[in-house]
Amino acid sequence: MTRPIIEIKNLSKRFDDNDVLGGVDLTIEQGQVVGLLGTNGSGKTTLIKCLLGLLKPTVGSCSIFGEDVWNLSADAKARLGYVSQEFAVLPWLKVQSATEYIGAFYENWDGKLVRRLLDEWDLDTKQRVGVLSVGQRQKLAVILAMGHRPELLILDEPVASLDPLARRQFLQSLIEFTEDEKHTILFSTHITSDLERIASHVAMLRDGQVGYWGEMDSLKNQVKRLRIQAQNPLPADLEIPGTMRCQIDREHALVTVAEMNDDLVSTISTQFDATVSVEDLNLEEIFLELSGVSSEYDEAGASR
Repeated sequence: MTRPIIEIKNLSKRFDDNDVLGGVDLTIEQGQVVGLLGTNGSGKTTLIKCLLGLLKPTVGSCSIFGEDVWNLSADAKARLGYVSQEFAVLPWLKVQSATEYIGAFYENWDGKLVRRLLDEWDLDTKQRVGVLSVGQRQKLAVILAMGHRPELLILDEPVASLDPLARRQFLQSLIEFTEDEKHTILFSTHITSDLERIASHVAMLRDGQVGYWGEMDSLKNQVKRLRIQAQNPLPADLEIPGTMRCQIDREHALVTVAEMNDDLVSTISTQFDATVSVEDLNLEEIFLELSGVSSEYDEAGASR
C-alpha cells in the first residue's frame, strides 16, 4: 500500500489584503507524478513555497514524509529535490565544480547519473555557470536536483526556457526516474503537453483552491465535447447534466461536459432527435474549460 508523501491541509496564504490560497487540501502518495496547473496568479509558486517551508502559511499545515515542513529533519531534507523558477548557484564555479560542490552535501550522490545527464544534455563541464544561457542553467539546475536521486522531486516551471529537444530529453529522464514507482514528482508548468506525457495525476488551482484533483486518464475520459445536430431548433436553455460550457445556434450546439457517459449521448439523441458526436479534448483544452477561460471554439462557436 502506498503512503502519503505530501499532505496539505486547509492551507491558506494571505499577503496583506490579498488571499492567494484559500483552503487547499491535497494528498500526494508515493510514486505519483502530479502536474500542478493554474492560470497566472493562481498561487502555484506560493503553494510550492509553503510546501517547502519557504513561506509560512496564514492558516493550515503542510507535511512531507510525515514531518511538518517547518521542522523537517536532516534525513527528510536529504530525500527532497527542488528546482525553482530562478536557479542560483555560485556563478564563478565551473559546471563540474558545481556538481562536486552540491554532491558533497549528499551521502548518496550518484556521480554516474550526473555525468551521463551532463553528456546527454550537452553541458560543457569546463564552462563557468555565470556565462551559461538561461536554458543551460535550467538544465544544470535539474541535474543538480536529481543527482542524489531524491524520493520527492518538486519542480516549479523548470523547463520554460528549454527548446523542444531539451524538453524531450528532460521528460525522458523523469520517466526513467519514476519507473520504479518509488519516486514522487510534483511538477508545476504551463506546458500542458509535457504533463500529458508524464503525469499520472493532475491538480488544478482555481480561486485559491484545488478545483480538480484526480488521475490524468480519468480526467480525459470524463471531460468531453459534444457536437449536437438536431432536427429542430434546440431550446435556448438547453439543460445537459454536467455542462461546463454550451453554445447554441438553432439546430446546432457545442457542449462541454464534465462527466461523460454513454447514457448521456443516448438521452440527448432521443430527447432532441439529434445526432451527437463526441470529441476528445487535450489537457490544454480541458484546463481552459475547468478554469473558465475562453477557448478557441468560443470564437468558432457552433455555427457550422
